[in-house]
Amino acid sequence: MNWRFLPGFLIVACLLLAGVSGCGGSGGETTTTEQPTTSGSGEGETTTETEEPEEAETLLEPYDAPTLEELDEKVKWVDQPVVDPIEQLKKELEKEPALTDAETALSLKNDFPPNKENNEKILSALGRQPLSEDEVNYDATIVRHVGGDAKSTNPLMISSVTEFDVVGLMGIEVFGFDWNMDPLANSDYVVSWQTSEDGLYDKVVLRDDIYWSDGKKFTAQDVMFSFQVIMDPASQVPAVKQGTDRIRWVQAYDDNTIVYFHRESTPVNVWNINFPVIPKHIYEETIKEDPTMRLSKAHADLEENPVCGGPYMLVKHDRGQEIVLERREDFYMVDGKQVRNKPYFKTIRFRIIEDPNTAILALKTGSIEEMAIPANLWSTQAADEKFYEHNTKATDTEWVSFHICWNVKSVFFEDKRVRQAMSYSFHHEEMLNKLFGGLYEPAAGPFHPTSWMAPKPFPEPYKQDLDKAEELLDEAGWVDTDLDGIRDKKINGKKVRFEFSVVCPPNPLLERVCKLLKRDLGKIGVACNIKMVEFTALQQLNLDHNFEASVSGWGTSTDPYSTENIFGTKEGRNYGQYSNPEVDDLFEQGLREFDKEKRAKIYGKVHEILYEDQVYTWLFYRNSFYGFNKKLRGYRFSPRGPYNYSPGFSGIWAAE
Repeated sequence: MNWRFLPGFLIVACLLLAGVSGCGGSGGETTTTEQPTTSGSGEGETTTETEEPEEAETLLEPYDAPTLEELDEKVKWVDQPVVDPIEQLKKELEKEPALTDAETALSLKNDFPPNKENNEKILSALGRQPLSEDEVNYDATIVRHVGGDAKSTNPLMISSVTEFDVVGLMGIEVFGFDWNMDPLANSDYVVSWQTSEDGLYDKVVLRDDIYWSDGKKFTAQDVMFSFQVIMDPASQVPAVKQGTDRIRWVQAYDDNTIVYFHRESTPVNVWNINFPVIPKHIYEETIKEDPTMRLSKAHADLEENPVCGGPYMLVKHDRGQEIVLERREDFYMVDGKQVRNKPYFKTIRFRIIEDPNTAILALKTGSIEEMAIPANLWSTQAADEKFYEHNTKATDTEWVSFHICWNVKSVFFEDKRVRQAMSYSFHHEEMLNKLFGGLYEPAAGPFHPTSWMAPKPFPEPYKQDLDKAEELLDEAGWVDTDLDGIRDKKINGKKVRFEFSVVCPPNPLLERVCKLLKRDLGKIGVACNIKMVEFTALQQLNLDHNFEASVSGWGTSTDPYSTENIFGTKEGRNYGQYSNPEVDDLFEQGLREFDKEKRAKIYGKVHEILYEDQVYTWLFYRNSFYGFNKKLRGYRFSPRGPYNYSPGFSGIWAAE
């Protein structure tokens, strides 16, 4: 499973980790998390899982699947695309003649504001696939940047950007989607993919030459087994349950043929079948002892030495320092014959650097070779001659948003008026212009204004209005009764001071955002404390709903239905515990509407309600800003950045 190939439920659900600069995608880093926190970048589960046992048990009820002959007799199958992602990209690039040559592109500068003409030339010339294998240095090592360590290497357990980035390169990639977010099956693994005309079944025939890294063959039995593990109420994998839990059953008819039985015909069934896969022969015994996959020595050993089905395998994990993957020769060579594209890099090293300032220095010296560049460094540290000595940089639109999540179960933020007051108190323009150098757009809800599901007209972003903020707090009963400068309110007979903490990942820019919030709230009689928390601990606080306010970021998904996992009542990534029956009903409507224009209106309404309720104080939409070593080629951006689609990172190569 490669997180570049994952459907929306994992990408959106991934917490963006450590650094307002990367995301997504298989790339990156950002807040607290996608992260990744599925890749990449950028991003423990407790409360959430215990809220869903009845549903999970229902999903695991035995199912008497018809024989394949019976199914074929009654179903009319429609062929779906099975493609080689690299070849598909090459064909697309043939329609787009290069605007200049690589040497000229590498000489161009792209500073502030980003030079549109130079940016287009850089992407056009350097984003191409090799014309021949002689152009590629197949012995190359790429040193990638990640903003935090990987907590897990189990495909079912990952939720951060780093975990998605790392584990994605080691996993099975049956399904994917291209830069336009159109679904596909990966020809590296699939012979054919068909969907029934009524949308209730998907049939996949797998290739017969896929092997796990321990030499055992990958089969349809692994897919069926993984589905059952995901749906087991004892497992703790909320990120991968969303979408998968809408499948009625998965049946392996032989080693190569598998059928997915859907509960109902919906427009998102195409994404629901794209869940992670683990090897049955490895886990079927270990899970009996430890169904959580967290507690036993066997599972601890598997975290350090995972059995992989993808192009790379883990060879080193130096906690807090680096993660090293090596290309699997037996992935693309079987019985002495090349059966798949040879992965472009021999070695992939992930250097773990939490501080973006330290990371940019590493990029300038060549000790890392790619990174998402924070806005405040784009026109400063990433604009001098030392930077351009080893690197170039490029940018494009990416549907990533950052926010402050308010825990609506907190006594402070249960009232919508208070949450609105928080947003009115904040100096959004100072954040955008001073902290981010004018490179980011103000955010006004979960969907990016250029996305098809965004409401039209788009809501006006909040601007600071301290008078309005104070008026709303007064209406909500928060007043300064003892004249000590801090508002208070009597709750259950006890006076409560309006003093709360906002948890923040160890990122300098996000810390400055929190300091700006603290300063502005102090002007209206609210005490805000800042609690810096290492990203894995912050991830757990979010999952446990153990916070009052939390700074976070979300990458985008392939389909807006995945935001149900963030804003639906009691859903797995609904960290702020928001609940609105109208929103829940709209999510249900969106799952049953096939007309894209009508679906857009449904999700646009969801956007408007969430923004009215200020479930979050939305801060900014962050474009992709990336630096690449001059030896690298093949980077192409999508709404999910340069990595989080098919082929994504797999299309990047080192020039010979």
